[in-house]
Amino acid sequence: MNIELKSIAIRDLISGYTNDPNNGVYGYHGKLNIRPPYQREFRYDLKQQQAVIETILKGFPLNIMYWSVVGDGSYEMIDGQQRTLSICEYFQHAFNIVDKDRPVLYFDNLTDKEKQHFLDYELTVYFCTGTDKEKLDWFRVINIAGERLLDQELRNAVYVGPFVTDARRYFSKHGCAAYKVGSVYMTGKLEEQAYLETALKWAARHDGIADTRPVDKYMAIHQ
Repeated sequence: MNIELKSIAIRDLISGYTNDPNNGVYGYHGKLNIRPPYQREFRYDLKQQQAVIETILKGFPLNIMYWSVVGDGSYEMIDGQQRTLSICEYFQHAFNIVDKDRPVLYFDNLTDKEKQHFLDYELTVYFCTGTDKEKLDWFRVINIAGERLLDQELRNAVYVGPFVTDARRYFSKHGCAAYKVGSVYMTGKLEEQAYLETALKWAARHDGIADTRPVDKYMAIHQ
């Protein structure tokens, strides 16, 4: 895999930002797929999102992000989704931070100087060019080093394809069919793939899959 280091201003990252449950999550003038099929769901809580914004406003460095070069002028997020969505959603007025003198501080409440600092802040991004296998292998490595990938999140990355993409529509999204039908009876969190993992265990059992890792085998068969 070839890796090239670049700096991306937040004003460019948030340009063309859309977050649509059906049509995907995009930024960087609509060229960056922030949540490609192998990515996990958004998991940052409010304090984590606020920490990202406070880091930026203080001028401290954020960790390096990794984008995959698709080849047609577009990109996919390999690592950095949680920070990217925190940045974009703060700009969209989705949450506020807390300042000692200003207890509720949305982007629109920042001073003009603070807004310019936020928009001019440069993110460190590695642009990665390689095969699909290399991208998935890299995704696994950098996520093992960061916030731990849960077992089902890792399976979603390894067995990425139309099956996983469609299954996540019904078992991983807020307000999805599985939540509406089974939330009273299920444990675990949608965004952590608990519903999807449980359903796949049931499906593997139904199909009589006898294996030490039945969910992996089921996903491999249906990828």
